[in-house]
Amino acid sequence: MSRILDRRKFLQACTGVAGASVLARYRAMAAPETGRTKIRDIKVMVLQGERTYTLIKVETDAGVYGIGEGYGSPGLGIKEGVIELRPYFIGKDPLEIEALYTGPFNRTDGSAHMLLRAMSGIEAALWDVAGKLLNLPVATLLGGRFRNRVRMYHDEGPRNLLDAASCKDWAARMKASPAGWTAFKFGFPHSQPATDKARDLSNRLLTTQELRNIRRGFENCREAIGWDYDIMVHCHWEYDLRTAIQLAEAVESVKPLWLEDPMPPDFSNAWVRLASASRVPILTGENLARRQGFADFIVNRGLDIAQLDVRNTGGLLESKKIADLAETFSIPMCSHNTGSIVCNYAAVQWASAVRDFLGAETVIGNGGWMDDVILHDGPIVKDGHIALPDKPGLGIELNPDVVKAHLASGEKYWT
Repeated sequence: MSRILDRRKFLQACTGVAGASVLARYRAMAAPETGRTKIRDIKVMVLQGERTYTLIKVETDAGVYGIGEGYGSPGLGIKEGVIELRPYFIGKDPLEIEALYTGPFNRTDGSAHMLLRAMSGIEAALWDVAGKLLNLPVATLLGGRFRNRVRMYHDEGPRNLLDAASCKDWAARMKASPAGWTAFKFGFPHSQPATDKARDLSNRLLTTQELRNIRRGFENCREAIGWDYDIMVHCHWEYDLRTAIQLAEAVESVKPLWLEDPMPPDFSNAWVRLASASRVPILTGENLARRQGFADFIVNRGLDIAQLDVRNTGGLLESKKIADLAETFSIPMCSHNTGSIVCNYAAVQWASAVRDFLGAETVIGNGGWMDDVILHDGPIVKDGHIALPDKPGLGIELNPDVVKAHLASGEKYWT
């Protein structure tokens, strides 16, 4: 028991020191402007594409506003959560970010955990406001840049991993992409019972034949793309411990950058055993919230790489604290992101302020309308990276015409 208590005290000390250093620096920079500006309104609107995208705007009485993004698909209740939180913020100083973030979690009606995703998007918009008021990029406010561009990875694999020709076609398309992708994350098809179109979700095992096919499929991909590119193996929390170990062994020969989410998302000692047994780095974390969700994984070495989604954690400051905790245990970070370009730039600002950062997921960068949600010159993704803007805040400005053309049914521009 004493050993557990010591570990907890050490964990609290690590997170406290890391968070205090960032906040002390931020407060010193914000001091001249503190108390001069009040939040006037918070607005929200939803875009519709392959997914939904929940954009949030924080307006101030100084005429400065900030934008952020809450979770989209699955976006159930996110817009409603923003509307629920709106009265709490009106009239408050937008620079008091941590205090504003903490307040809703003191609610006694049991709704705090339901509002976290909405709060995450508002928090990002507050950092955009702060950066504009202080004339500094968000990355600077979060502690400063370790890099001026952030590596992105692309979620696309071959149509048929078991067909060598399909893998070669995929590799040729990826190498020819103007985005210059250098890393790719994808999974593998699951077998389906002949009498059932839906996969048996209760089956958490892989057969010997399936494991052989997975090995062959990923080896086809490696042979097609070569060794100058990174491959990540994507799962969806569906396997038990023994199967996850077998899966890691099956893909080991292609040297994946990581094996993602092979077991259910909550921490258990099975994650520790998997990380210890696997020669492939184990990554998880996109469904975890706040430092409390990551603490056991990090302290007990239940992962090799921690991945978070800034729309899930509580926002950018909480994500920075998680990264600082992970760094204490020499664990690098990654970013999950299925959001719009707004969330991409929020994640990029955070990622640039993280010392050990491997890569950020993105669904943009292919020249579609999503890239044009913001005003920009030239490609968003270049040489597989997004460059940090030099402008204050998140460094982006919405393109109203494109946004209005892609509003979800029934939505109005900044309602």
